[in-house]
Amino acid sequence: QVQLVESGGGLVQPGGSLRLSCAASGRLFSMFTMTWYRQAPGKQRELVAAIRSGGSLNYVDSVKGRFSISRDNAKNTMYLQMNSLKPEDAAVYYCDANNGLRDYWGQGTQVTVSS
Repeated sequence: QVQLVESGGGLVQPGGSLRLSCAASGRLFSMFTMTWYRQAPGKQRELVAAIRSGGSLNYVDSVKGRFSISRDNAKNTMYLQMNSLKPEDAAVYYCDANNGLRDYWGQGTQVTVSS
């Protein structure tokens, strides 16, 4: 069983930065593909960024050059550094862990981008 806890969300002005964290319990964190998703009101959940066990990355086009995903396997933690935030980045951000058999989800952390 894997439990995920996101943190780091909050209110930030346009152009500002936030760093989200996703702390995982359980074993074999390094083997999981870790992904950040987000969901804004009235919209479908979308993949934001993913990092595989081997370190390969992918991002949705709208965040390329602004967001950076990383992981620290020694700390069982994944991060999302978000820079140059825009109002359209506002959403609940969720982390997901996939071991090839199933997904585990966190409870989400709210990101609000507003002046």
